[in-house]
Amino acid sequence: MRWIHAAGRGLLVLIVVLTGYVASGARADEGGADGRGPLTLATAGDLTGYLGSVLEGWNRTHPGEKVTLVELPDSADETRAQMITDLRGGERGRFDVLNIDVSWTSEFAAAGWIRPLPRDRFPLGTFLPRVVDTATYDGRLYAVPYVTNAGLLLYRKDVLDAEGVPPPRTWAELERAARTVAPEHGLDGYAGQFLPYEGLTVNAAEAVYSAGGTILGDEGERVTVNSRAAREGIGFLARGVREGWIPREALTYKEEESKQAFQDGRLLFLRNWPYAYVAASAPGSAVAGKVGAVPLPGPDGAGTSVLGGSNLAVSGHARHPDSAARLIAYLTSERVQRQVLTRGALPPVRAALYDDPALVRRFPYLPTLRESVLAAAPRPKSPHYDQVSLVVQAVVHDAMSGRQTPEAAVRRLATELAAVSSR
Repeated sequence: MRWIHAAGRGLLVLIVVLTGYVASGARADEGGADGRGPLTLATAGDLTGYLGSVLEGWNRTHPGEKVTLVELPDSADETRAQMITDLRGGERGRFDVLNIDVSWTSEFAAAGWIRPLPRDRFPLGTFLPRVVDTATYDGRLYAVPYVTNAGLLLYRKDVLDAEGVPPPRTWAELERAARTVAPEHGLDGYAGQFLPYEGLTVNAAEAVYSAGGTILGDEGERVTVNSRAAREGIGFLARGVREGWIPREALTYKEEESKQAFQDGRLLFLRNWPYAYVAASAPGSAVAGKVGAVPLPGPDGAGTSVLGGSNLAVSGHARHPDSAARLIAYLTSERVQRQVLTRGALPPVRAALYDDPALVRRFPYLPTLRESVLAAAPRPKSPHYDQVSLVVQAVVHDAMSGRQTPEAAVRRLATELAAVSSR
């Protein structure tokens, strides 16, 4: 889930969570027998502050179905843990609607924590086609896409223009510029999110997908990673560190650290989510007015991004499931999706918004992002996704750190993922 991380919010989050719990508990028996009544929406920290105002619009027009917003920690791992604790609480649970990372849908659905949803209640045909797949499991719809995302390659437009070098379309072009052009301008070459956490899983999956490979198949029941494509993809990342055009410091980067390095003028190329383009282009940034964005490159042309974003799901113990579904339809309406972009700076799921001339003028990266989303692929689907991700992070970080060859890393991935899938 691409929320902008920040520190020092622990006390505020605790107060908001407790307030939400009390408010939710106080109305536990309110509402009608028709499945309608007050709701609690749980989400990771909304640091842009847009969601509260969006929900005020709902609460004004739905006085009998008012929503209490509960903001959980900014960390995706902590948010997931708190959601699971609540979902395992049965009737004691407090959350009705969950704003979940797209990679959690399969896990939550397989565990029976979220309800299947009727497709005809939501305008899925108006969404960007790829995003709906992130909300399904075992052929059924278990959530509705709310925010999407895809990785972009940000680059220093001023530097490439000065050298007469076009933005890279292939790995070879990226490597060449990162190795030769960047040092001439006192820059590091290329970085992504390479600390062993969820971001590294995303970067590794993109490298494997871009080379034509996969990691898992059949909803996580089959391991497919032992392939030439996986060796090529992981080899691309490991070679960058070994040859120096990926700085070793990047092995400690998450989204924020990598964004800051680019924004401070220390990188020629950066793989990140679109919010980093907005931040790097804002007044006060050292590279404002000097930033370009293109789809991620691959071995022979455009690569494949991993789909990011979040989905809205109805808790298995929601007290008012009809109101919950109505709220989800409201939050995914075109009017609210426009606010998701303009107020929250988050990529919407409605396809028509990417062709809106006024929005494109305000957010110039939208056409590139649309192209990237349409070519993107979801993270490996598995009811044990958290364990899958931990394996990928650990193994790929070892390969990038030089502790294991890419060939050995792929064999290890296949073995360890097979053990996870058999559980």
